[in-house]
Amino acid sequence: MESRMSDVLVIGAGPAGLHAASRALDAGAEVTVLDAHDLVGGQFWRHLPDDRAAADEAQLHHGWKSFQQLRVRLEEHPRCRVLTGTEVWAIEPEEHGAAARVHALSGPSGALRREEVLLTPERLVLATGAHDRVLPFPGWDLPGVFSAGAAQALAKAERVAVGERVLVAGAGPFLLATAASLIATGATVVGVHEAAGPSALCRGWLSRPWELASSARKLTELAAYVTGHLRHRIPYVAGSAVIAAEGNGRVESVRVTRLDRDWRPVARTERDIAVDAVAVSHGFTPRLELAIAAGCAITADRFVAVDARQATTVPGVYAAGELTGIGGMALSAVEGAIAGLEAAGGVIPRQLLAERARQRAFAIRLERAHGIRPGWTDWLCDDTTICRCEDVPFGALSLTEGATQSLRAAKLSTRAGLGSCQGRTCGRTVEEILRQSPGLLGTTTTDQRPIAAPVRLGEFARE
Repeated sequence: MESRMSDVLVIGAGPAGLHAASRALDAGAEVTVLDAHDLVGGQFWRHLPDDRAAADEAQLHHGWKSFQQLRVRLEEHPRCRVLTGTEVWAIEPEEHGAAARVHALSGPSGALRREEVLLTPERLVLATGAHDRVLPFPGWDLPGVFSAGAAQALAKAERVAVGERVLVAGAGPFLLATAASLIATGATVVGVHEAAGPSALCRGWLSRPWELASSARKLTELAAYVTGHLRHRIPYVAGSAVIAAEGNGRVESVRVTRLDRDWRPVARTERDIAVDAVAVSHGFTPRLELAIAAGCAITADRFVAVDARQATTVPGVYAAGELTGIGGMALSAVEGAIAGLEAAGGVIPRQLLAERARQRAFAIRLERAHGIRPGWTDWLCDDTTICRCEDVPFGALSLTEGATQSLRAAKLSTRAGLGSCQGRTCGRTVEEILRQSPGLLGTTTTDQRPIAAPVRLGEFARE
């Protein structure tokens, strides 16, 4: 077991974590960066290892030069230690001057014996990011149906296309990035279907257009995506969704339909499209388990509550990036910079605070344009799988008239959310389905996971 006191511990090596670590070093702190993946960069800068690097990684990554500079600086800085392949499985609130007790295991995922790591930092920055949110539909458990994040990860980190004819669907600008990654691996993208309709897109992006002038980098990225779509003649269909996937043993076609403003399917607008893969994303869900375990307060819209300095409600614990709100790489980076400086006792420049305000305004536009609407449950059937780990269908979660149910009771009676992913995939979906039932009792969340990652019983039993 390894145990040491670190001035600042950063959990997560994506844009928020890397910027937090860099700014903490600027302020003179001893810094440890910890990430479960073998390579730093997070989901945004997911890339090939150096021993088989692509000829031009920058083609698949925005801000690649900035990332390279951050990575080299942290790896070579004498006051910084980078621990990759190290997964945090629990956090305990700590007294006696430390922000928390952080329990981690270091070694290849699935290894029979990993090294135990115990860290007790004076300051802790949580930058654990988010994962894809995929709304279920009939057939979404067929082989060939991927989350957009998985499809992009395979394209970026392995140069593998998930199929030859791929349809991208869901909501948000991430669909455009996924399509671009698929094209770069040689796939044919037969269409991008955005659930938000034209009116929602206009309401989110075209109101007060002069404010977008401060987001020049994002507009440049958007222009690059649009240019690629036009060059490859990819249809972009707003107000449309995949409502079913069909095939014998794997996906062979998808059914798409027009949606109304609340995302309810419009009758007699369905059509089938032949594909061998589909990539779906309806936004992102923050990874809250470590923040909750540390005792941090969570807002009503289910993000970590932070003040103007990115400090949580727990002394010595800070949060940055998608944990505090979904807003993209630029917002994550500036929040990480502020959290790192504050955690190390540095002075926060006004320019950083102003940039964060601009990026948060952009995040509000994002939610206004692409946020999930309640009518999506109308495309579910009673036998549509909701919890894939435990094969729980939609019908098992539907309440009969006059019945009462709580989230806890639903989990115990159906096992929804009790499988190997512990509700990371289906948790928010189960909550929303139950919330639409008049007999729901209580407001328990599915984000509480005291054991945040799989741990072998033998690792617990080890002296």
